[in-house]
Amino acid sequence: KNISDFSLNITDCSQVVVPEEVFFTVAAAGILENLLVLIAVVRNKNLHLPMYFFICSLAISDMLGSLYKTLENIFIILCKMGYLTPRGDFEKKLDDAMDSMFILSLLGSIFSLLAIAADRYITIFYALRYHNIMTLRRALVILAIIWMFCAGSSIAIALFSYEAATVIPFTILFPLMMFFILCLYVHMFLLARSHAKKIASLPNSTVHQRTNMKGAITLTIFLGVFLCCWAPFVLHILLARFCPHNPYCACYMSIFHVNGTLIMCNAIIDPMIFAFRSPELRSTFKKMLCCSR
Repeated sequence: KNISDFSLNITDCSQVVVPEEVFFTVAAAGILENLLVLIAVVRNKNLHLPMYFFICSLAISDMLGSLYKTLENIFIILCKMGYLTPRGDFEKKLDDAMDSMFILSLLGSIFSLLAIAADRYITIFYALRYHNIMTLRRALVILAIIWMFCAGSSIAIALFSYEAATVIPFTILFPLMMFFILCLYVHMFLLARSHAKKIASLPNSTVHQRTNMKGAITLTIFLGVFLCCWAPFVLHILLARFCPHNPYCACYMSIFHVNGTLIMCNAIIDPMIFAFRSPELRSTFKKMLCCSR
């Protein structure tokens, strides 16, 4: 709050405020959509595959992001109404818990996207050995390791968020992981044609290869949406930590609420991509919504 008040005195940029009704509506839609994805995968045994389990991991991350923004806005409303004090011990612990949830959502999304990218890579370039390499058990072990690491990291970062030694590695991790996934994509698409020729003589190879490339394109859309929705907020964290009193930084930080809304929009867009790109998942959604067999 002190940084915000000081920023208003050194910049002509006024704070862009998003109504609470918009926050709660977008957050509720994101939570319900991703919950629908989880239920669809659980109910349809044909979706009990490593790829869809990784998609469920991404859906859980999106739900945590929407839940974080919902709880944060409830916390702010209660503070304005006088039921909570911004600097109390209970409020500080609650704030640390919400920060931990936010970091868990971000790290969970990054590593889930990385797992999906690795799965698509194995599907395309090791198609004949995919079911031996990426078994359901290995997928569950990978997810368990990812979430254990993300949970531990989120707690540590939330507790020591005021230290530059903590903020810098956290913010560096975001572009580093995105760069690694991008390199994986470039390598994937450059070698896709040569591998397509090698398996062209196999039965149903054309359909199989088209399906694999469709999965890679879907993952590319996921990555693009993720960057557009999360990068502005990560930039806000950097600016708030290293140049809070700079007029240009303060001007950018005036759109804090817009950046938060983008995070919740990511939770809405991802399930739409699932439904649009996956016929099996789309069919399951229709059966669930129409209450038909």
